[in-house]
Amino acid sequence: MKAGPPLLVVLTGPSAVGKDSLLARLRGLLPAAHFAITAASRAPRPGEKDGIDYYFYSAAEFERMIERGELLEHARVYGDWKGVPRAPVAEALRAGRDVLMRTDVQGARYIQTAFPGTVTIFVNPPSMRELERRLRDRAADEDEQAEVRLTIAAEEMAAAPEFQHVVVNDDLDRCAKEVVGILERERERPGRKAIAVD
Repeated sequence: MKAGPPLLVVLTGPSAVGKDSLLARLRGLLPAAHFAITAASRAPRPGEKDGIDYYFYSAAEFERMIERGELLEHARVYGDWKGVPRAPVAEALRAGRDVLMRTDVQGARYIQTAFPGTVTIFVNPPSMRELERRLRDRAADEDEQAEVRLTIAAEEMAAAPEFQHVVVNDDLDRCAKEVVGILERERERPGRKAIAVD
């Protein structure tokens, strides 16, 4: 039985660590939770669907959302805007639902400062070699972009101690179950306060 107010949970970690895959697995384990969809100003990757994987906006539309204060957090990532729309998160928390989201390290830092009580979970790769392989696959033939992503990933990995919990995504099922265990312990923590984001 869920105790206390709903949790605001942020998964973060370097690019290509598997945050999206982990969230997809958690959807099956946490059916009552709300999974926040990130907005992005980049074009969809093959197989990505608007409103399911991301909300896709033009850079101009995204900048209007920033001006109107419609994003919980936002940042430029590899030249594109990314951010989490505020209204669906606020609505889910008011309804008593846990909210899970993924952001880059910069966004996670902002959210844990702006909204005390946020549960932050840093996702590590099984090894730097595996992360490098995934990043190079994602960057396709653009060696220069792969090198930039690797440099940023190394900086992001160094930030892991800034966050409350650290998990290793070496096996998706095991990692997802570990996250569920973290949330169960956080729910039982005495003195936990409600979080409002609106």
